[in-house]
Amino acid sequence: MIARRLGAMLCVLATGCATTPPARLYSLSASATPAPLSSDLSVSVGPVSIPAAVDRPQIVVATVDNHVQLDDFNRWASPLQENLSSVIADNLAALLGTSRVTRFPRTSSAQADFRVAIEVTRFESVPGQWATLDAAWTVRRMSDGVVQTHRTSAREPVQDGSFDALAAAHSRAAARLSQDIAEAVRAL
Repeated sequence: MIARRLGAMLCVLATGCATTPPARLYSLSASATPAPLSSDLSVSVGPVSIPAAVDRPQIVVATVDNHVQLDDFNRWASPLQENLSSVIADNLAALLGTSRVTRFPRTSSAQADFRVAIEVTRFESVPGQWATLDAAWTVRRMSDGVVQTHRTSAREPVQDGSFDALAAAHSRAAARLSQDIAEAVRAL
């Protein structure tokens, strides 16, 4: 009888100790300073593609050369591809001074003045060190089909070992990409 009770108590204690902590959720954020609305320019952002290795809810961190780790307790709050697309669209709206920046395929890109397609080739997270975003992207002027292709490489320092700092560094890298795209749109 005592052995049974002791066994039951040990099972309860073991179950209590085995609970996992809740996942912490992170998202990228737009960081461009909003300009006064001064343009009727319309831009459609997308598609935006990201490497399959980081296209998952868990934040993927590089630990040493040729080794990555999924962090089950630190996750993206929404699909990374959607979050990145949204942040770039928000940054472009601020940088270009227009409220007419949308995400493809929510609206027909044929109705936009410009369409931006982005292929992220590298999205690397190294806690306490850096966040890297490399992308090849094109801007198409829809009125005459003129296309420009560009590349952006952004490596932002991570202020500390936290995932908050890592997400902030990736947000700054996305802002640099957005700045490059805005300059190309203005040039066209």
